[in-house]
Amino acid sequence: MKLRVLVLGAGFGGLELTSILSDALGENLDLTLIDKSDSFIFGFSKLDVMFGRTTTDAARVYYRHIVKPGVRFARESITAIDPAMKRVTTDKGTYDADVLVVALGADYDPGATPGLLEGGNEFYSVEGAERLREILPAFSKGNAIVGVTSTPFKCPPAPSEAALLLHDYLVKRGVRDACTISLVIPFGIPIPPSPATSQALLTAFSERGIIFVKDRLIRSLDPGRHVAILDDGVELPYDLFLGIPKHRVPEVVAKSGMTENGWIPVDKHTLRTKYPGVYAVGDVTSVGTPKAGVFAETAARIVAASLIAEFRSGAGPAPYRGDGSCYIEFGGELVGRVDVDFFSGAKPAGSFTEPSVAIVEEKKVFGSSRRSRWFGL
Repeated sequence: MKLRVLVLGAGFGGLELTSILSDALGENLDLTLIDKSDSFIFGFSKLDVMFGRTTTDAARVYYRHIVKPGVRFARESITAIDPAMKRVTTDKGTYDADVLVVALGADYDPGATPGLLEGGNEFYSVEGAERLREILPAFSKGNAIVGVTSTPFKCPPAPSEAALLLHDYLVKRGVRDACTISLVIPFGIPIPPSPATSQALLTAFSERGIIFVKDRLIRSLDPGRHVAILDDGVELPYDLFLGIPKHRVPEVVAKSGMTENGWIPVDKHTLRTKYPGVYAVGDVTSVGTPKAGVFAETAARIVAASLIAEFRSGAGPAPYRGDGSCYIEFGGELVGRVDVDFFSGAKPAGSFTEPSVAIVEEKKVFGSSRRSRWFGL
C-alpha cells in the first residue's frame, strides 16, 4: 500500500517535504510534485543577479535533476484546486491523492501600488532583478529609495540587504558621494524579533550614511514629479526606486476557497488546514512566521514527520516551533545570521551572529546542501 501525496509548488517547502518523504518511504510513496516552472532559484540569488555578482542561468537549478524513489515531477500549470476532494486540475490533467500539500508561495502584484510599474522597479522577482542589473549602471547621482509597499512581504531582511549592497555597489563605482540612499520599512527596527540584529543593521546604516525611515510604507509613486508618497502623506524625492511589491496568494489558491483574509489559515502547530488530509506550508499561509524559505522548510519537516508517523502508525512529531535562520548580507563581503523561534515562548525570540567571513562560507554550504539534498547535485 502506497501513500499518495500531491505537493503543489516546488519551492523550499515542497522540495524539503518531497525529499524527506522519499528518503523515508521510498517505493511505498506515490508523490507528484507540480510546479509551472522548469527550475528553482534561491531567493537570495536575486540580489546577486541584481548587482551583477552572478547570472540567472548560473543561479538556476533545474527540476529535471529530481530523481527520487516514489517521486514524479510534473511541470504543469495548476488551474483548479478542490481541497474537499483533494483533487487538483492542471493544464494537462487531473490528480487525486490521499494527502494534499499546498506550497505555492506568494505572487507579486506591483500594479497594486500606483506608479510602481511606470516609475519604479521591484527586485523580488527574477525578472525584476534582471531589469535592475541593466538599470543600475546608469544611476550615478541623485536619490535612491528602497521601499516596502505592503505587508506581509517575503524575507524581512532583504530590504536592508538591498540598501547595504547598493551602498557597496555605488562606492565601487566611485559615485556614492553623489547619491543618497533611503530605506523605508513598516517596522520600528529592521528585524523586530531580534533587537541585536536590528542594532547591528542600524549601526551599519549609520556608518554608511543610509537614511532609515521607520514605521512607514510606500503608498504610491508620482513618476512625473519623481516622488514617493508615504502612508502618512510625506513625499520623498527619488531618481531610483527599488520597491518590494505587494504580495498575494496565487489566483488559483484564491479561487479554491481555502483563504481567509487573503491567506490560507493553518493550525500553527501542525500546518493542517480545515480540510482533512490537506496541509499548507510556507508563504501561502497565515501561520504567523515571516514569509521566507527557511520557515517553509522547517514547516515542511513537521508535515513530513506527521505523514510518516501516520503511515507507520507511530507517534507524531513535536509541535512546529516556527523556527528558522536567515542569512543577512551586511556589505563589505560579510554575512551575519539571525536565528528566530516564533512559537516556543511567550513571544518571538531571536539571536544574532555577527557578520563574518565564516558566515559567508556557512551561507554557501546552506545553498550547496539543499542542492545536494533536493536535486542530488
